[in-house]
Amino acid sequence: MSAHDPGPEPEVGKSRKAPVRIFSEQERAILRIVQKNLPDSLTPYADIAVAVGTDENTVLRLLREMAQEGAIRRFGASLKHQKAGFTHNAMVAWVVSEEEADAAGKAAAEHSLISHCYYRPSSDAGWPYELYTMIHGRHPDEYKEVVEYLQAATSLREFAVLESIRELKKISMTYF
Repeated sequence: MSAHDPGPEPEVGKSRKAPVRIFSEQERAILRIVQKNLPDSLTPYADIAVAVGTDENTVLRLLREMAQEGAIRRFGASLKHQKAGFTHNAMVAWVVSEEEADAAGKAAAEHSLISHCYYRPSSDAGWPYELYTMIHGRHPDEYKEVVEYLQAATSLREFAVLESIRELKKISMTYF
């Protein structure tokens, strides 16, 4: 295992403490640009290189390494779900045992209308919900179809629905 090789993948549902990568000032400058919008040109990576005083291969090497390390999930368009027709969403919180969390979470995460799936143990006996799924739909009842699917396909039964009424803040995090 090297500084750029994080080692074998952990088991599903298990976290891995990744080695902390120390970025040079130039690498941080590259990352500040790619966290926003890529330059709208035929040569966006070359444009980034010029902006930070390096060459295109250096930019591409950094981005490839980070993708291989899992620090960059993907490059792609970021759609505004409401404008793309997905105007209804709900956070559905589920009662799940720790033993069932990985299997239920994996099944939920594979559903195309679920964008987020988290296991968060509760410290409040009055709130038994520990698996959270963010479900997006085109009509108000579409999340109910997903709930029914998950109940049929997994051990999940009890749930609470937290419907989104309005979005107060949503950003992509900027780390550099």
